[in-house]
Amino acid sequence: MTVFIRIACIICGYFCGLLETGYIYGKIKGIDIRNYGSGNSGTTNALRVLGKKAGLVVFIGDFFKAVIPCLIVRLLTQNSYPDIYLLFVLYIGLGVVMGHNFPFYLKFKGGKGVAATAGMIVGLLIPLMILILLVLFVAVVALTRYVSLGSILLMIGFVTLYVIFAFKGMLCFDPSGDSRPEMIESIVLAVIFASMSIYKHKANIKRLLRGEENKLGQKKTEETIGG
Repeated sequence: MTVFIRIACIICGYFCGLLETGYIYGKIKGIDIRNYGSGNSGTTNALRVLGKKAGLVVFIGDFFKAVIPCLIVRLLTQNSYPDIYLLFVLYIGLGVVMGHNFPFYLKFKGGKGVAATAGMIVGLLIPLMILILLVLFVAVVALTRYVSLGSILLMIGFVTLYVIFAFKGMLCFDPSGDSRPEMIESIVLAVIFASMSIYKHKANIKRLLRGEENKLGQKKTEETIGG
């Protein structure tokens, strides 16, 4: 039964992730946002290309398309599977991010999944983790004005905290009990989340290393358009 739930979560999550807010908003404005700026349909590119209102709308759309399914799965499974329900939350979150990053109807060219992953993290409903990661992201972006750097460190911080919380018994799993295998499986999923996001930021990482990454509020230069 739990195998079926895993599969159902990924499939349902994928279709939720296909609500490509940036692409839809861009089309309303008469453009394909993937042809501008960094070439993806996420929050940061919408902010740079279409302005603050667009960035906010896209973030809210991509964030809640992950939060809502995650909360629904949590409500449906936490009583029946009290020791492993977070695993199912991660699975539907993974499906959402995959749908966002690789939408089939856009030739698998979507966003980087940061807002959707943030939505999944909030959907886990672990207050201390949410607070730490929020402070980390805001502090990095405020100090460096590099949204990409903040996003990358957010993913690394998520995996680090998730592993610590899991082995300390601060999640639903019993680290030394019957749910330990599911706990390890959930850690693998957390690593997959981070790896997908960091991979999607590979061009940003190269620019960061060269000192050419665009800062928040800075116009994108021609050399980095499409990067």
